[in-house]
Amino acid sequence: MSQPVSAGVAVVVLELAVAQRNRGWSVTVVCPPEGWLAERARELGIGVRGWTATRSPGPRVVTETLRLRRLLAELDPEVVHLHSSKAGLAGRLALRGRRPTVFQPHLWSFETARGSLRRMSAAWERVSSRWTDLVVCVSDDELAAGQAAGVTAAAEVVCNGVDTARFAPGDRSAARRGLGLPEHAPIAVCLGRLAELKGQDLLLSAWPEVLRRVPEATLVLVGDGPMGLVWREQHPVAGHGSVRWLGHTEDPAAFYTAGDVVVLPSRAEGMALVPLEAMACARPVVAFDVGGMRQSVADAGVVLPPGDLARLADAVATRLADPDLARREGRRGRRRAELSFDRHRMTDQISALVDKLTPTERTR
Repeated sequence: MSQPVSAGVAVVVLELAVAQRNRGWSVTVVCPPEGWLAERARELGIGVRGWTATRSPGPRVVTETLRLRRLLAELDPEVVHLHSSKAGLAGRLALRGRRPTVFQPHLWSFETARGSLRRMSAAWERVSSRWTDLVVCVSDDELAAGQAAGVTAAAEVVCNGVDTARFAPGDRSAARRGLGLPEHAPIAVCLGRLAELKGQDLLLSAWPEVLRRVPEATLVLVGDGPMGLVWREQHPVAGHGSVRWLGHTEDPAAFYTAGDVVVLPSRAEGMALVPLEAMACARPVVAFDVGGMRQSVADAGVVLPPGDLARLADAVATRLADPDLARREGRRGRRRAELSFDRHRMTDQISALVDKLTPTERTR
């Protein structure tokens, strides 16, 4: 069960659903009926049941929980796997421990909240531990954050994985021609939802210093989201000729292939898919040291103190100006992706954990 229905969480949900279906399991994705996740699941022959729910908590959560309780009673699942905070909230309120329940936060809600809301979110996670048979964390950082907040449910770390066949080294020149990007300019790529959490505004603020050192550089921003229009209209660098806003893409691998360095200026993460995808495409990664980044990137780029714009600009400019360094880090990243972050490892580990919670033998 998932809300959101797009971006990284939805990709993981779909990967798991397909892998488990291929094992002979009966799998149903419960999510809002419109959006990428529902559409792709249907195309791939995965059962989908529509659950109308907003992405954020609010007064509708009572109605959403009641609706979900009825839906789960109809489905009568042996195990329920809840993805992200909203599904984790409504799902555990609906179930209250009456069925084996797995919760995968993909970034704890309290890590993005402030003040009293942060305290309330952490308190909820402590209370709901009693209704959670297993928490699956996507990084060691996420596990540590949950334990520090007092989450007591049994927990395992299973790092995210990516399709290392789809995300693979490719022809840079061909990718640039296909995307209409300058063939010889140094290019930094930032791919992700245009939202405060993802921090593209921080990268924009650091960009003038990158240009001072690498005047011919181009910044390619890929994605859409709630802050897109705001930043494009209000950020002083947004309209500069070196900045390209290319919107949503169904082919992120082409952008990684076209770039010289991939930048993640996120303010918070659980374990982002973007650095893993970039590494699989043999591109170096520059990122802030938020959840899961050190564990992902290691020596395939550089991880910086969160919010340090001077070091962000320096790290990006250094790799744009030194193609040999970028290539060395990219090769190391490809090896890391193949060895540690392939999607089959992730789906196998989670399937094994879910299998242990199943109370009866499945019909195969």
